[in-house]
Amino acid sequence: MISKVGAILWKDILSEYRTKEMLGSMVVFSLLVSVIFNFAFPPGSELMREAAPGILWMTIIFASLLGLNRSFVYEVDKGCLQGLMLAPVDRNVIYLSKALVNFIFITLVEVLVLPVFSIFFDLNVINSLLQIFLVLILSTAGVAIIGTLFSAISVNTRSREIMLPIMYFPVFIPVIFGAVQSTKAILQEQPWSVIWGWLRIVIAFDVIFLIVALLTFEFVIEE
Repeated sequence: MISKVGAILWKDILSEYRTKEMLGSMVVFSLLVSVIFNFAFPPGSELMREAAPGILWMTIIFASLLGLNRSFVYEVDKGCLQGLMLAPVDRNVIYLSKALVNFIFITLVEVLVLPVFSIFFDLNVINSLLQIFLVLILSTAGVAIIGTLFSAISVNTRSREIMLPIMYFPVFIPVIFGAVQSTKAILQEQPWSVIWGWLRIVIAFDVIFLIVALLTFEFVIEE
């Protein structure tokens, strides 16, 4: 199973390397949002630091939607999805490989954007870098798990660019809330018990929806 996931994963990474459509648009969008919000607050103000966690995650979420919208677009537009489904692999192999690709691309965007964001918003992230990356990884896993499933649902609709956010945001609220609050607690140097309290919400959400996705993806992809 691991080799089959790796084969589809490599196909998507190679396709993105050749076109650079998904990753490029996500990085440019994230940087533009960071620059715009940097000018919306007085430099070095306390209000800027208070709003920084919410702005950071808003930037990540909206940038990730650009990538999630294209998770199955290439296969559908080129007529390759049916061929992929005819391959002698379990449907969950397709889901796991797509979710892993989305996770990798979104994480790359976060790694590129976080240093720029910390400079613009005057945030000291060096001392708490491991904690921030833990929050990023757990929350990004939630983004990929849910987004990949809803991308498969919306890709065959006429207004797929609109349908994905409509379905995605109401379900994703617990992860957004947990990610913002845990990031805020880290930046304010609150005790680990406070941070862990918010992270448990994110972890529970990731586990629940991963199980839901694995149970339902076969029916979703065949519709």
